[in-house]
Amino acid sequence: MANRFERGVLALSAGLSPRASPTGSAGPTLTLASSEGWPAGGTSEAGAMKLSAVNRCQVLISESLGKMPVYCIDKDRRRVDHDLLRLLNIRPNEAMTPSVERQMVEGNRLSGGNGYEWIIRDPRTGRPVELIPLPWELVHPFRDRNGVIWYGVSHPTTGEPMVLNNQDVLHYKAYTHDGIQGISVLRRASEVVNAGRAAQQYEASYYANGGHPDGVLYTDTDLSGTVKRTKADGSTVDVPLRDIIRAEWERVHAGPNNAHRVAILDHGLKYAGTTISNVDAQFVESKAVTVEDIARFYGVPLSKLYAGKQAYNSNEQNAIDYVVSTLHPIVTQYDQERTYKLLLDSEIAQGLRLRANMMVELKGDFQSRSAWYKAMREIGAFSVNDILALEDLPAVEGGDERYASLNYVPLSRWWEISVNRNSNGGKNNAGTA
Repeated sequence: MANRFERGVLALSAGLSPRASPTGSAGPTLTLASSEGWPAGGTSEAGAMKLSAVNRCQVLISESLGKMPVYCIDKDRRRVDHDLLRLLNIRPNEAMTPSVERQMVEGNRLSGGNGYEWIIRDPRTGRPVELIPLPWELVHPFRDRNGVIWYGVSHPTTGEPMVLNNQDVLHYKAYTHDGIQGISVLRRASEVVNAGRAAQQYEASYYANGGHPDGVLYTDTDLSGTVKRTKADGSTVDVPLRDIIRAEWERVHAGPNNAHRVAILDHGLKYAGTTISNVDAQFVESKAVTVEDIARFYGVPLSKLYAGKQAYNSNEQNAIDYVVSTLHPIVTQYDQERTYKLLLDSEIAQGLRLRANMMVELKGDFQSRSAWYKAMREIGAFSVNDILALEDLPAVEGGDERYASLNYVPLSRWWEISVNRNSNGGKNNAGTA
């Protein structure tokens, strides 16, 4: 183990740190702000978040993960006395509430492709006592020659390089090719995001100029001459006449404060607009397409982005689809990673599992939730206390009993029970069933 650790330190000092090279200068970094991270353009993460659709998707999914409480399952029942529940549901670290900490981790997973939590353990028992979220740009996972995964980390406070064991880092990945590093939604959607930002910047520039398109000043007069102008140091310089006319026009008519000013043209000058209007460019349509494309990349229904046609019934189904298709795969990864690295091997062998309560996402849909609880109660899958726990309500006495209808019997006993009922004149014999 010591040799592996030493190899990890050497690898980190050799330039695997995502933060700096051995000389201390900035090394090549695969970030959203670099050309490597954005092969199709130069939009940074901060720039992408200025698109309302991107911002809404990032915040929505992060907040959905942040508000889900975590519980511990011991085979077929929930445990409320496990030490980890305080860490996961009350205070993961000194600075953050659980919801803030989970939002930060999921935000990193979405924007950088990888969300990380550093597990601080009790040196005597090995139990986790604190969870520290690590910004994705400070972490670099790698394999040593024996195939063991390590995490090169720049300390979030001191900047010192560290090498963390795989068991001490909770790693949540976005879509991945190699199973070690995730590829962020923003990188995969870079072309769509860049197009959206370009349209947004053009629109801002359009209105900043008073809603007037660019154009051409033209005349039959020869403007090839120059005019002498005096510089600040007293010397003179020849300035092309065309540049003087252009600068004067922009000074008078460019910018929002000069919008709609009457233009006075002399010396035979004429003006002709060249840039197409917003209507001709179909800005409304193009922006709608951009929002739809971004929603597809994130897997978020348009109704969640306050876009598209709004209808209560369809929005209700979209909300359920968002939980099932978008959140469920993410939550499953969180559950599996937490169970494997936060619980002891002996606890996992006993059947303990960590699960996030996804029912918080469906609390607004009372009718569907009630129907589901009723069905699960009648087939014996849930007890009253199981339902109360999913609603974050206290258990009641006698609520652990489960019931099932005698109208449904195993197929293997169907003939036996059918003959028995018929032999008793059609009366149901509960004892036999």
